[in-house]
Amino acid sequence: MARPLIISDCDEVLLHMIVPFGQWLDETQPVSFKLIGNDFSHAIRDKKSGEPVEPAEIWRLLNLFFDGEMHRQTPIAGAVGAINQLAAQADVVILTNLADRHNEARRRQLAEHGIDFPVFTNQGPKGPALQAIIDRYRPSKAVFIDDLAQHHGSAAEHVPHIDRLHLCGEPSLAPHINCGFEAGHAHARIDTWEHALPWLLSRL
Repeated sequence: MARPLIISDCDEVLLHMIVPFGQWLDETQPVSFKLIGNDFSHAIRDKKSGEPVEPAEIWRLLNLFFDGEMHRQTPIAGAVGAINQLAAQADVVILTNLADRHNEARRRQLAEHGIDFPVFTNQGPKGPALQAIIDRYRPSKAVFIDDLAQHHGSAAEHVPHIDRLHLCGEPSLAPHINCGFEAGHAHARIDTWEHALPWLLSRL
């Protein structure tokens, strides 16, 4: 018999990312990191000139971080307990926007923190990947959790029948990002697992 399915993002939902990424940049790279609002494109600047780095350099640095620095990431408060509590009532998978070559490293990273579930890597909007996962699992009910409004928009377009929770567990980022709930693409916006867990359990 089909079970419900939780499809959760990783970075800023289960694990902190932007803070350890910025710390690594400041410690080891010729750039500084300061996120003002949600303008990631201007957050990384050359330490000497103060000029923002080019988009290609941002992607290079992100890939360097995920190649060798994922051990710096720590769990969002309450995430480990909550996602495992949900797993008692539903299947759980992780849908993360990383290069496919990082899939196994992400799976190991999460398992080391006690989050041991299948990992699907994706690039770009998540709607098509969500549809593929739904087609594979054929759940009785599905809930999608992500920290970025654009992915809820893509989900609403491709799999409008699933429930969608906008959750950003990074306090320095959460107040500044666009809200998927306000845009009409998420069914709720809750930024702490303490308050998200009862909502999620109610949807199962």
